[in-house]
Amino acid sequence: MNSSDYKKRGSGFAVFTAALEYMEDNLCEDFTQDEVAAACCCSLSSLQKIWRYSTHTSIKEYVTKRRLTLAGRDLLSTNMTVLDIAVKYGYNSHETFTRAFTKVWGMSPTSFKINWNGNCGLYPKLNPQYIEGVELNMKKFDITELFDYMHDRIGTYVLCFDIRGLHAVNCEIGRDAGDKMILESLKRITDVCTEDMIAMRIGGDEFVIVTGLSDADEVEKLGRSVLEHNGEKIKYPGGELPLSLTAGAFKICRPLKYSGLCSDFKIVTDKAKSTGKLEFA
Repeated sequence: MNSSDYKKRGSGFAVFTAALEYMEDNLCEDFTQDEVAAACCCSLSSLQKIWRYSTHTSIKEYVTKRRLTLAGRDLLSTNMTVLDIAVKYGYNSHETFTRAFTKVWGMSPTSFKINWNGNCGLYPKLNPQYIEGVELNMKKFDITELFDYMHDRIGTYVLCFDIRGLHAVNCEIGRDAGDKMILESLKRITDVCTEDMIAMRIGGDEFVIVTGLSDADEVEKLGRSVLEHNGEKIKYPGGELPLSLTAGAFKICRPLKYSGLCSDFKIVTDKAKSTGKLEFA
């Protein structure tokens, strides 16, 4: 790859990050894709190509999923009505918002407020990282909130989960089926969390629970309560699929570094994938 190729990659990354920040800053505002492109000083067609290449989704899909993820958080953490939340995120009616919300979360806003347990990190903000010479491809999410939360829990365990076969499902069956696997995975994980735990999606098929537990036996018990559902089928438009997760755990140690967190996660999940067991790093 020559210097001009690197320059093009860097240019594409600059457009991507500018678009990401513009959309994230305006999720509660009404904006068009043309306005995003103008803010990035590029054509709409170029922006759309860069975005789809980097995320394998459309700009519309990303904005919709981010808005409805934040809407889920508002449902659980505020006293706002469903209509107030709908208007906040650009929906002009209760009915339109309910249809969109149900498609993403698998339940109505009212049912979600009553039944959902835990964090609403289904589609966190993307975390762009550019390494010269590596193709621009966004797979990780911004876990700043999670990282800050972990600082107060040194000496306790983080449980890590990975979906088996998500990439193959996305490629061979479709992303609608993959989205159902992601949603059900998060539900299985949050269902076992207590109020003092936080669960979050940190990658395309990756999740964590910051358990706050220092006893390895308790952590293993918690992890197995998720894994006991392995093989159970989920429904998606067109049929059913078995869903299974792998799991591992590592202890939060000093000094806590972002790069160390990513490394610990990879080590323990790779080990769990190879053995098929709940592993500890």
